[in-house]
Amino acid sequence: MSNSAPIGIFDSGLGGLSVVRAITQLMPDETLLYVADTAHCPYGLRSADYLRERAMHITAWLQEQGAKAIVVACNTATVATIATLRANFSLPIIGIEPAIRPAAANTRSGVIGVLATATTLGSAHLAALIARHTDYHEVVTSACPGWVEAVEACALDAPATAALVRNSVQPLLDAGADTLVLGCTHYPFLRAQIEAVAGPGVHILETGLPVARQLQRQLQTHHLLATANPEPGHRFLSTADPALQREFVRQYWPGVREIAQLTL
Repeated sequence: MSNSAPIGIFDSGLGGLSVVRAITQLMPDETLLYVADTAHCPYGLRSADYLRERAMHITAWLQEQGAKAIVVACNTATVATIATLRANFSLPIIGIEPAIRPAAANTRSGVIGVLATATTLGSAHLAALIARHTDYHEVVTSACPGWVEAVEACALDAPATAALVRNSVQPLLDAGADTLVLGCTHYPFLRAQIEAVAGPGVHILETGLPVARQLQRQLQTHHLLATANPEPGHRFLSTADPALQREFVRQYWPGVREIAQLTL
């Protein structure tokens, strides 16, 4: 495998671009091939079997394109599919998980709020993380209905989106949470709205940078880090018509060269 090969990244839609931001900041010489599975979004409403089938299909396609590593840039897909992917593919596969451990170290009130999809919140993976890292903490959660759809509609600043955020965040604050974990890669794009509700005294944790660091470690271990590459040929492909996504992608990923539709 060549160290100049691309890194394959997939998510249910635009959310994984929050991970792309961290990867390009940490490893600017890497070339990224991103698949937004928008035709099947939101993943949070899909069954585990459905998600495993999609993840296998997308990962196989990315491997066919020469990807040297795969980033599952979606918490919901990670909890449902990461074990299956690692059992079936030999290339490095990096998942993502909510920042429970940092939250436990950070909280002063002892109450941690987790914002994630219903699938992530109901997963054994998250339950294990909470059990492992929160011996004396209280964890309160919200499934954040409508958040993913708002990001996918590029309606970040809409009054209706602000109301959705307030309805999900305020109960966690009322329960005493002083640390909020963003357990979905779409949610960092709503950070301004979350901060407007939470106020300056509440810490908000996301996981794009930890994922980028883990990816970097894996590439180093396998001797796959890219060398000097001043113009990486990043590509964004969507399984739905990307017309609505183009402005969003160019705003949050200015280095992307191609934005196109993929039949997959």
